[in-house]
Amino acid sequence: MSSPDPLGTRLVDLGRSLRLHGVKVGTSEITDAAAAARVLGLQDRERLRAGTAAAMMRRSSDRALFDQLFDIHFPAAVGQRTGEAEAPDPTDTAGARERAAAIRDELVDALARADDDALDRLAARSLAELGRLTNEASTGGWSAHQAIERLAPQTAIAAALQRARDAGNVTGGSGEGSGGSGSGSGGASGGGGEGDPSFSDRYDRDEIRGRVGHFRRRIETEAARRNAEVRGRDRISRYGVRDPLERKDFLLTGTTEAAELQAAIGPLSRKLAAKLAARQRRHARGAIDIRRTLRAAMSTGGVPIRPAHRRRHRSRADIVLLCDMSGSVAGFSRFTMMLLQSLAGVFRRVRFIGFVNTCDDITELVRESRIGEDIRERVSREATMTRWHGSSDYGAAFVDAVEHHIDAIGPRSTLLVLGDARTNGTEPQVDALRELVTRAKHAVWLNPEPVGQWDTGDSVAGRYAQVVDMHEVRTIDQLRQFVSRLPVT
Repeated sequence: MSSPDPLGTRLVDLGRSLRLHGVKVGTSEITDAAAAARVLGLQDRERLRAGTAAAMMRRSSDRALFDQLFDIHFPAAVGQRTGEAEAPDPTDTAGARERAAAIRDELVDALARADDDALDRLAARSLAELGRLTNEASTGGWSAHQAIERLAPQTAIAAALQRARDAGNVTGGSGEGSGGSGSGSGGASGGGGEGDPSFSDRYDRDEIRGRVGHFRRRIETEAARRNAEVRGRDRISRYGVRDPLERKDFLLTGTTEAAELQAAIGPLSRKLAAKLAARQRRHARGAIDIRRTLRAAMSTGGVPIRPAHRRRHRSRADIVLLCDMSGSVAGFSRFTMMLLQSLAGVFRRVRFIGFVNTCDDITELVRESRIGEDIRERVSREATMTRWHGSSDYGAAFVDAVEHHIDAIGPRSTLLVLGDARTNGTEPQVDALRELVTRAKHAVWLNPEPVGQWDTGDSVAGRYAQVVDMHEVRTIDQLRQFVSRLPVT
């Protein structure tokens, strides 16, 4: 009986890990990756990474996830690095601060010289000396976050830039030590042209800022490698890897991902607005006018080539968004506010109604905000969306919407409901939702929970889905699919 192929086993494990994170990798992709690996060889790790990625990946957006998992299943080293001394853990805060300062000084020099080998060694040293977890539950583990927080590599940017100028390693800057004449003309200091040294200065600063970003990722990669040896590759592949933003639940997104989330939501909201407006324009065309069509057909021998429609009243796009703003869907409400802000810039006639257990019109608050601005705190402070208690109550909110905001919904309106349909055990008031849906021309509900969790616990998603078309939209990928599949007619 032949022994298993170590390379094939690693590739199979890598494919399994990719599938756990939602990447479609089948037998054919793994077979292609094995063939590519045998041709490319194992001597050049980066060449092997590129070859297996080309064989296994279908979308470029999955490459960051692939790189994280590749570093776990095909690590650059095993165990402690050669020449790396086992430094004792800092005994107090002052000791950790002193050790971080020493490493930071070496980091400044490595950043100024753009020395990749030195940065790689410093990343391993930073993790070993600053990132070891000392509590009993995690003995033998390492934390990249702890190491980065203690080292604060971003504080080395200014010093590295100045040291690079003093050594003549950068072309920017108009002052002394920049390698130029100091006048900004005719020398290397005029990187942005005469009279514009600030351009090259910004360029050099961005270059070093980029090196710091790569250094942080080196620490994270080293932490994943060493933790995989202690806790197992399968466990770290499952829990120690960041999912791409496109497949991360809105409920789990944090404030640090707000900029990326906004960049992804902006184009999708414009496309959604265009489709909703097209649906209304298509509906507003009216029925075919038989008499005018036959009359126009006389010029084409009786063939009705161009149908004539009945005269219609032109109307602008009209959309009403009813949004759950409760704390239980805090991550989803962040997405909701970004979607509202994006749609506010596209539609002229749009109403935003937020609720927890009672409704309030927040249209002006949204319109006054800048795109990407976090206004959830302002909305919770200035709008009245709770009564008696702070828990969500969809039934009471729908009744309040019928009583006080029904005029916002008209026969040409599109109603968009955003929420998880969890009522905290209160009466769902399905009839009130039906009245809102019946009054609108179109109605759609976006639910941030997986379909498998609908109708579990206090969820009444199934009952609401009988009244309104409900879709699972909990990631950017699902929002993109919803927008692309939304019919125009």
